[in-house]
This record gives sequence, C-alpha cells and structure tokens, in this order.
Amino acid sequence: MDDINPYLNKGREFHGDVCAGIVMGTRIALAGLRELGMNPDDRNRDLVVYVEIDRCMADAVQAVTGITMGHRTLKFKDYGKFAATFLDLSNGKAVRVSAVDNPQPPQSDQKSDVERPDMNQMVEKLINVPEEELILIEEVEVDIGEHDIPGFPKFRAYCEECGDRVLDRREVIIDGRTLCKACAEGSYYQKISVSK
Repeated sequence: MDDINPYLNKGREFHGDVCAGIVMGTRIALAGLRELGMNPDDRNRDLVVYVEIDRCMADAVQAVTGITMGHRTLKFKDYGKFAATFLDLSNGKAVRVSAVDNPQPPQSDQKSDVERPDMNQMVEKLINVPEEELILIEEVEVDIGEHDIPGFPKFRAYCEECGDRVLDRREVIIDGRTLCKACAEGSYYQKISVSK
C-alpha cells in the first residue's frame, strides 16, 4: 500500500487525533479519489462527496479530499453507515465506497465482560489490512439536482410563517403556503426571545 501517513496526518490535524474512524475515512477517501482518477494532493474542483455518517470517518473524508459544506461539495446523508459516494461533476462518474460488513453477534442489554478494543491496535490493523478485506467499491449513478450543484444560489423564497429566507429550493408548499422546513416539519430549536 502507498504511504497513507501524510493523509492520516491531515485527518489528525482536522479531527484532533487518529482513531479507527479516521483510518477508515482516509482509506475510503483515497479509494474514492483513485477510482475517479483524482489526485488527493490536488484541489479537485469537480468533486462532490456524499458522506453517510456524522462520525470521525466524515472528518477524514473532508480532510483528505478538501470538500466542504460551505463550498457545497460535501453532502450529508444521515444513513448511519461507514460509506461515502464520490462524484466527478465533469463527467458524471460516481463510486460508492463502504466498509465491508463483518456481522457481529447481537449484543444484549446486559453488561459484557468484553473490554473495548485497544484503539492503537485497531488503528494499526486498519492501516495494514488489505483494501479488499476492508472496503467495497461500487460504481453508482448520482442524480444531483441543479439546486445542489456548487455555486451561487439559483433560487430563494421566504417562509410565510417566520419570514426566514430559504435558498436552493429547500422551501415546502403546504396548502398553497410557502414554508421553511422548520415551520412545516417542526424545528430542532425553540425560540425563547427575539432579538432585534
């Protein structure tokens, strides 16, 4: 395997340490870039990546590839899976790279005498295990809409309930009213007071 250390260091700098998720994310990112013919040392302006988990792996993918939410090149799908899909906007080629599943016996709610694995041992093992035993690479199609492509917003609306501006066709229409998703579906926050 090529030297993974410079890319693990990028993950360490971004995330704060190297854990199993950083190693997995680094290996997933390097495989995805390789399959698209992209160099991890270049700024790949045509790269969009969908990560399927909000854990350490996502930080490594972001650190290695340079994609970001702010540039709209990092997309998050809350699937809870160690997987990411890499899309080359210039030609539409896409690959999904996921962790090979090693089924574990069901865990009971009772405490187990099994100790947590040693993180250093896990990291070392994940660095050295052959790629085909660690990840699965599948060619996929990604239907990216015009309002999900990086660049300036192409459309804006205003919520008729709260007045907030909503970009990129994220508004919803209910009973003929234009609403933001927070007003339409319920918000994760509750306003205590309004500042002017």
